[in-house]
Amino acid sequence: MTDLTLGLAILGGTTLAILVAWNAWSNRRNTPRQPDAADSVPTEPMPLPGAEPTHDPDGRREPIFEDATLGLVATPERKPGLDALIDVIAPIALDSLVSGDAALAAMPATRRAGSKPFAVEGLNEAGGHWEPPLAGQRYTAFQAGVQLANRNGALNEIEYSEFVMKAQAFADAVAGTPDFPEMRHEVARARELDQFAGGHDAQLSLSLRAQQAAWSPGYVQQHAARLGFVSGVIPGRMVLPSGQAGAPPILVLSFDTQAALAEDPTQAALRDLILSVDVPQVPRSDQPFVRMREAAVALGQSMDGVLTDDRGQIIRSDTLDVIGADLETLYDTLDARDLAAGSPQARRLFS
Repeated sequence: MTDLTLGLAILGGTTLAILVAWNAWSNRRNTPRQPDAADSVPTEPMPLPGAEPTHDPDGRREPIFEDATLGLVATPERKPGLDALIDVIAPIALDSLVSGDAALAAMPATRRAGSKPFAVEGLNEAGGHWEPPLAGQRYTAFQAGVQLANRNGALNEIEYSEFVMKAQAFADAVAGTPDFPEMRHEVARARELDQFAGGHDAQLSLSLRAQQAAWSPGYVQQHAARLGFVSGVIPGRMVLPSGQAGAPPILVLSFDTQAALAEDPTQAALRDLILSVDVPQVPRSDQPFVRMREAAVALGQSMDGVLTDDRGQIIRSDTLDVIGADLETLYDTLDARDLAAGSPQARRLFS
């Protein structure tokens, strides 16, 4: 064999070895990481760094507001009633007591005026408190209300007129006399509240991107479950639930829905996931941004991921510090307006 032939043979063998190695590395990189069957999720989720450990995880239930199964024993939540801060309220005077059964029969078929929630409350004769009409109770007065604003915008003249028609029909059915506030004043109040809400609404998110091998949905779910996340009813969605019944989750973790619905989820490749928090919906005391940041760091370390913004740029720690400081200012502003994050009024306004 000549030197030229030998050299070409060596070069060909080296090239082939490089191609085999590259293909092996590429396959390994593109093969989604799978959950470790031998490393089962603990029966009690590990708390996030700095978070209080949770206890009694057996009391899971389906919340009213969120699509998750609660991982905590929830404390009952009193349903918020009409509030002059965020509602138009029309008192309805009565000549005589009205039964809850009669009031329920008089309620409109839909509880909205346009895109705004509509509600009726009665003054309970026995308890002396306002409540939605209940069968078997008797009421000395009623009040009808419609929300001034929500994320669909401010109450407008058409919606106000629909509110008046529904409230009047109810009043007629229970032999009551309504007293409606002046429309222009209430619509102006709605616009001012909507302007405030629009300027102080915050929904934060952080992206976690795989640095090397992609993740399978099961791999993501296993690692997130260790931090207390539970699966929601929407595919590709997990939540860190609140301890209050009916409250929205503290955090939401989401990834590609199609991957979650794949015929073979083990072959579905995920290269990024999103952690998010709806700031006005979660109480300040729950420290949602701190917990989101800690969850992102913990998942990044355990899953070999890196924290990025929506443009794919790596987020530095000092940038997160600035966001956290701005968030504290937002909380102070909401508190000053009696719309503290996570309060019933804030949750209704920012919905």
